[in-house]
Amino acid sequence: MTRQLHSDNQQYPLQHFSLPDAHLTLWSNWLASDEALRLMQQLQQQLMWTQDSIVMFGKAVKIPRYQVWMGDAHCSYRYSGTTFSPQAWHPAVQAMAQQLSRFLNQPFNCVLLNLYADGQQYMGWHADNEPELGHDPAIASVSLGASRRFELKHRSAAWQLALDLTPGSLLLMSNGCQQHWLHRLPKQSKVDAARLNLTFRYIAAKA
Repeated sequence: MTRQLHSDNQQYPLQHFSLPDAHLTLWSNWLASDEALRLMQQLQQQLMWTQDSIVMFGKAVKIPRYQVWMGDAHCSYRYSGTTFSPQAWHPAVQAMAQQLSRFLNQPFNCVLLNLYADGQQYMGWHADNEPELGHDPAIASVSLGASRRFELKHRSAAWQLALDLTPGSLLLMSNGCQQHWLHRLPKQSKVDAARLNLTFRYIAAKA
């Protein structure tokens, strides 16, 4: 199947957000709408989704979403007391990683997929700043399914930003975003459909 991905980042509208200590770029229609829907359905059905536990205040608690950690064999990472080893690449996700690498001129060799059943499932304030990702990682986030509000706040200054991430959108977080900002996906009680988010990263192989 020919994937309907854009190959030229000048072909369609984008938004730049020059923030204190960070830069965001949002492409609202990076993925064609029919392909976004097909991919959403395919990944929901074919991936081995788990509701993992993380350690909070010394106790193991289930995260309020389903997830898959996927990538090259060396791309293990540790988050909140738990070490995650990658599942093997799904062909469609690997094709997207390769397309993103060309499109953004950034290497990507792993991805965290988060599946939110509805607006009651969420992700709290955090930064993608695990040591495995390096000093200033570029994170590419692709959204499928229901539109959800995505919020960011500066760690030490009174700056906040909220974006609506629609199906097929691509958000690139770079230039200090993971060092100086936190982000979250809050609950939205009126959202009754599933949302799938893929956040692509790069982990260097150990020498």
